[in-house]
Amino acid sequence: MGAGVPAAGGLSLEQVDPDIFAATQRESRRQNDAINLIASENYCSRAVREAQGSVMTNKYAEGYPGKRWYNGCEFVDQAEQLAIDRARELFGADHVNVQAHSGSGANMAAYYALLKDGDRMLAMDLAHGGHLTHGHRLNFSSRAFDVVAYGVDRETERIDYDTMHALAVEHRPNLIVMGASAYPRIIDFARAREIADEVGALLMADIAHIAGVIIGGDHPDPVPLCDVVTSTTHKTLRGPRGALVLCREEHAKRIDRQIFPGIQGGPLMHTIAAKAVCFKEAMGSDYKECQKQVVRNAKVMADALASKGLRIVSGGTDNHLMLVDLTPIDLTGDVAATTLEQAGITVNKNAIPFDPKPPAKASGVRLGTPALTTRGMGADEMTLVADRIFDALRHVDDEQRLSLIRSEMLELASAFPIP
Repeated sequence: MGAGVPAAGGLSLEQVDPDIFAATQRESRRQNDAINLIASENYCSRAVREAQGSVMTNKYAEGYPGKRWYNGCEFVDQAEQLAIDRARELFGADHVNVQAHSGSGANMAAYYALLKDGDRMLAMDLAHGGHLTHGHRLNFSSRAFDVVAYGVDRETERIDYDTMHALAVEHRPNLIVMGASAYPRIIDFARAREIADEVGALLMADIAHIAGVIIGGDHPDPVPLCDVVTSTTHKTLRGPRGALVLCREEHAKRIDRQIFPGIQGGPLMHTIAAKAVCFKEAMGSDYKECQKQVVRNAKVMADALASKGLRIVSGGTDNHLMLVDLTPIDLTGDVAATTLEQAGITVNKNAIPFDPKPPAKASGVRLGTPALTTRGMGADEMTLVADRIFDALRHVDDEQRLSLIRSEMLELASAFPIP
């Protein structure tokens, strides 16, 4: 008895795989040392990370609480039901599915629950701030469905609801999709509902970026107005990497069937447990105040950059992010992002509306304040970082100057450690 090969379960990561351990340690240092302005990134809490790295990862649990294909699911059922109940309370939704692995998967499930192959949807153009899954030609959404794109007005750089209305009347979509990945302004879900009702379309909102801002009270809530709402859990929501789907009761069975067995097999129970923790945190007053600070910080940073002469797309921001047009200073987004990384500031290149440059270069950068706000930074720090961004972009080829800025940003990061 007991003569088998011993398991490595009691050994640490450093002992089992020093290469991965080293990469993890380096990534930890990078995160702590960088001034992170990636709008789609954040820092989840220790409690979320503990749940994510827990023994829940060992359990296979195809199906839903109380209706699993595998035995031994009584405790993961508890975790998933907590996640469902908390999300339902947090968002005020009739029905919640917490099993989606990603925002893309959540959107896929929503589309297939609401549409048939070849049905038409009206969604925001990626080039104007939309998302890949809203109809990009290389994405499944465009291959499976007939997508008509709406966008922003050339002058205001805000969603052109009049043109969207005209497109809806002309094309009679089965579904209208609201939501974006690079749009800094309030989205008028009420207007979209009116348009959808006029043309007999269903309405869906993708709030992957703005979920936390909605909970904080600084953005209108789409849940009462939409048939389906999807979101990721790792951006402003500040949870583990994953997603969820909220819907009206009439769509509940179809949503659940599209997640499982439609597009996924076994759920990630460790991630679902971490989502439950995230939702509990989001119910607290501290969380809501943090989300309000995210928006305040974004406005301060946008104003500070504009005061230096940089052009902010649409003239400012109402949420957690902003787009900076680099055309006036004759830089491309890829050069700016690389330069800022040398200066200790992490951003991403991003197209601006009606961008004449290819996406790989782009005319802008996207900046967001969730991660810095989670670290405890406020208006003074936003003003300082904005000043250093402008300084770095004026000294693209000055390695010494960029090194000095990097040292200053490292000092700032050290003063606000990741929680």
